[in-house]
Parts: sequence; structure tokens; C-alpha cells
Amino acid sequence: MIPTVEAVRKALAGVQDPEIHRPITDLGMVKDVTVHPDGLVDVGVYLTVAGCPLRDKITRDVTTAVSALEGVREVRVELDVMNDEQRTAMRKSLRGDEPKIPFAEPGSLTRVYCVASGKGGVGKSSVTVNLAVAMAERGLSVGVVDADIYGHSVPRMLGATGKPTKVEQMIMPPQANGVKVISIGMFTPGNTPVVWRGPMLHRALQQFLADVFWGDLDILLLDLPPGTGDIAISVAQLIPNAEILVVTTPQQAAAEVAERAGAIALQTRQRIAGVIENMSWLQMPDGSRMDIFGEGGGQTVSDSLSRAVGSEVPLLGQVPLDPRLREGGDAGTPLVTLDPEAPASTVLKDIAKRLTVRARGLAGRMLSVTPAGR
Repeated sequence: MIPTVEAVRKALAGVQDPEIHRPITDLGMVKDVTVHPDGLVDVGVYLTVAGCPLRDKITRDVTTAVSALEGVREVRVELDVMNDEQRTAMRKSLRGDEPKIPFAEPGSLTRVYCVASGKGGVGKSSVTVNLAVAMAERGLSVGVVDADIYGHSVPRMLGATGKPTKVEQMIMPPQANGVKVISIGMFTPGNTPVVWRGPMLHRALQQFLADVFWGDLDILLLDLPPGTGDIAISVAQLIPNAEILVVTTPQQAAAEVAERAGAIALQTRQRIAGVIENMSWLQMPDGSRMDIFGEGGGQTVSDSLSRAVGSEVPLLGQVPLDPRLREGGDAGTPLVTLDPEAPASTVLKDIAKRLTVRARGLAGRMLSVTPAGR
């Protein structure tokens, strides 16, 4: 008994494109199927682009899926490349005629968090990366936008060494530690600085959100630059439903600056999801704690923002100092993966859980309503 062509195509429906995460049969990537009487099966597969970095994986997955059919003696995979018309048809089937920001659509189920801080050096990017990986380990589909155009560092911290792949007008983001990520650092040679003014920053962020094919994300994290500048304003315009996470340290001076970063929500009418206090204390060998940067900054920011918006802005957690948090970031291995039982990892994973299981609602969101006229 040898399989029919229909049976082979059904088996191929279980093979997904590793970047788009859709069946290759739905994407029009199956060129042809030939079943020979002696059990040899030839499968022609279209790659989306020439030099596809995942061509070997596609070949292996196709071979494995077809080889599992009864009567198959050998599988030969021949790779070809889509032409412009085929790529355009695929892009339209995925994104429609015009690129849109899917997270800004009314029916979007993706929860968007903007990780903000008033000043640099508070560990905002480290918190973003570890939260993203912790959420991915909970089985969620997670993406990270490195929106800190001038000070991009997320790819290194996440261990993302791959480059984005362009398919027609779509950009396929690389993935590391189970998280999809995009950064301007992936498009600049070496350590070249980015010297742009506001309109170019806005356009870059818009492309990261609209031109990148993120797929069906549960969570999107944006690592914002410090302060309340162009990017924070652009995010509010492009994704008005995004929520703000404020990262601070226990130091009162840092807390005062962090309050300003959170208070931007009063003007943009975004919801403040909560406050995260980083570098809260250092655990000493004898079990005692050393408050290197003081104490109480996170609670101060939480209380101040709660008064400002008229509803509770919770202190989501206090992350203790751990040298491995920095070491893991330099090595591209986030602490929540390196040592899941570390005190800092435990706090970060708990924050990730709170952010992913919280029910949607209007609490804490400013509504654009005016009293009815008499």
C-alpha cells in the first residue's frame, strides 16, 4: 500500500512554517506532490525568500511528517522560492491589503504593556526581558519591542542573535528563549549609534508594530526609553489601549522621577498596570538584608499614582539585587531561566503571573466622558 497524494497533503498540513507559525499548506508553500509506485514521495516546497535561514528545519519537518505515512519508503524534498506574486498573495492572506497595527484594533486580545521608567539605570530592560521569558514559560505567546531606539539592549539580554527576515512587506522577527523580539539594533551595523529626530523615531516604532508579523500574541511588552519623550507619546497614539508598568528603585530621588513617567498616563489616558521596585535590597550571607538604595521608593510611587488616577495602582513586587541578573543579561540567559528558584526570579515570575491572569476591565483607565447638557 502506498499513500495517496491527498494523504500526503493532509500530512503536510501538520507542518508549520517556523517563522509564520501557520501550516505550509495554508500559506501556499506546497509546490507539488508526486507519489511513486515504489513508495518514493517527492515533495516540492516553496520558500518565502531565497536563503531562508530555516530551510533545513522545513526540510526535516516535511520529511518527518511524510515518512510517518504507511507505505512511504523515502521522501525527497525539493526547495524552490516564491515569486513576487506568490509572496504578495501570502502577505494579503495574513495581513490584508494595508499594513495595520493589530494591537490597536478593537477586537485585539493581545495585552500590551509599556515598561517605563523616569530615569535610566533602574534595570528596566532587565525587568522587561525576564518578565517576557517568565510569561513565555507559562505557555503564552509573547513578543518584545525594543522601543529604546537610542539605548537598545534587549536582543543581547534575551540572547537573540538572529536577524529579521523580510517577506514582501512583512518582517519576520527572530525568536529567543521562546520570545519574539524586534530592535533597531538588528538593522544597524555593529554598535553604530542611532541619531534620529522625533518623526523618524515615530516611524520606526510604527514599522515595528505594523510591518512586523507578530502572529497571535497573548502579550506584547514594549521596553520604552527613560523619561516622557517622543516614544512614550507615539506609543499612546499608536496603541491607545496599552498599559503602563513603572519601574523604579527604592531611592526616593528615583521614585520622584518615576512618578513623572507614570503620570504621563493622566495626559494620554492610558491605564497604569502597576509599579515594580527593582534593586530593593541585597541579601547578605547571614540572611540579613542591606538596603543599598534605601527603601520605600516603590510604595511611594504606587501611592502617589493611585491618588493621581483615583484608583489603586498596585506595587506588583520588589525585586532584590542579584549579580546574576546582570550576568545573565550579558550572556543572553535571563535569570528566570538561569536560576528559576532565585529570590529575584521568584518575584519576577510572580509579577508575570499577576499580569497575565488579571481580568480585563476599566478600573484605572481614564474615560473620555463629559456630563450631559441640561
